[in-house]
Amino acid sequence: MALHEHPHRSPGFHLPALRRLRTVFASAPAVSAHPDTRTAQAFALASLRILTGFVFLWAFLDKTFGFGYATASGKGWIDGGSPTKGFLGSVAAGPMESTFHSWAGDTWADWLFMLGLLGIGLAVMAGVALRPAAVAGTAMMALMWIAEWPPARHLSDGSPSMSTNPFADYHVIYAVALIVVAAAGAGATWGLGRLWARLPIVRDHTWLR
Repeated sequence: MALHEHPHRSPGFHLPALRRLRTVFASAPAVSAHPDTRTAQAFALASLRILTGFVFLWAFLDKTFGFGYATASGKGWIDGGSPTKGFLGSVAAGPMESTFHSWAGDTWADWLFMLGLLGIGLAVMAGVALRPAAVAGTAMMALMWIAEWPPARHLSDGSPSMSTNPFADYHVIYAVALIVVAAAGAGATWGLGRLWARLPIVRDHTWLR
């Protein structure tokens, strides 16, 4: 348009402007890609958050009601079964073997374990209190990792442990997933994270986010 308004000027006068326009148009796709990338990352983290939360929530539900997966029908918590007796009682390796045996089936251990599963599952799926949930979930996964003790090649009775990795088992993956979604503040997408962050007590105590 500038060329038509000023025909007495040589076209070469406008080359710098044209170059700038070409630069702007050339960089436009790269700039517009950033919001799309951020959106994709937000959706990916939200998906990770919901799936990780469901792992904990489902474990609570199955152990409570005995849906026939990890907990047989009629053996649920509401039927009088113990959520910790089977797992902790079967620990057969590691430095805390005898300690876990002494905890197996104790009322305090059952309640603490089940409340942890429920609280972590609901918080992570809802996208609220991700930092406390990550701390609690990491502590729980650390104890369960010690109970299974992946570094052991043999159990205490000498039989093969069948461990597939001396460190990175699924407990480590779940703990890292909890830490990632908490550090990224992944509760805002497909969750109640924004509403949670506006609560006065959360604004005053950021560790509750």
